[in-house]
Amino acid sequence: MSVKIRLQRHGKKGKPFYWIVAADARAKRDGRYLEKLGTYNPNTNPATVNLDIDGAVKWLQDGAQPTDTAKTILSYKGAMLKNHLVGGVRKGALTEEQAEEKFQAWVDQKAGKVASKEETVAKAKLDVKAKALEAEKAVNEARVAAAIEEVVEEVAEVAPEAEVAEEVVAEVAPEAEVAEEVVAEAAPEATEEKKEDSAE
Repeated sequence: MSVKIRLQRHGKKGKPFYWIVAADARAKRDGRYLEKLGTYNPNTNPATVNLDIDGAVKWLQDGAQPTDTAKTILSYKGAMLKNHLVGGVRKGALTEEQAEEKFQAWVDQKAGKVASKEETVAKAKLDVKAKALEAEKAVNEARVAAAIEEVVEEVAEVAPEAEVAEEVVAEVAPEAEVAEEVVAEAAPEATEEKKEDSAE
């Protein structure tokens, strides 16, 4: 019986989630399997992989053949390297202590790379949020400025003598509501005329 180490699809449409399994090569993709070795979630950045490295090495030593994607995942987690080192120990080229030391050094180096990638991704997300916030602030400021201009234009139409009120609005009133109050105080005749027009 030939054994394959391959991915078995789970999850929902558009959000795949995989089990890493050792299965008979003749079995269906999502059918019976001999042993579940781990999981692979490509929906996160970086992808989340949980793997029983010793179990995978045992199957590789017994002659199981990984598919291309499974081989990449096994390499990513160090199972292929450990299999290679176990072969060296069996041939007498290395002692078990040397093999374990080499494997641990590789694992530490890989953990550093993954941590740096996670930091880069987190920083990129923060940059995107900051840019979106700046854009939103700019839009809000433009909206407030437009509202103040509208109020000033209305006042200028009703009372041309309220030029002084326009200057006060431009300097003092950053918000449209405050602008209306300042105009009402500066040109009471204009606001009275406006009320009369609305009453008619």
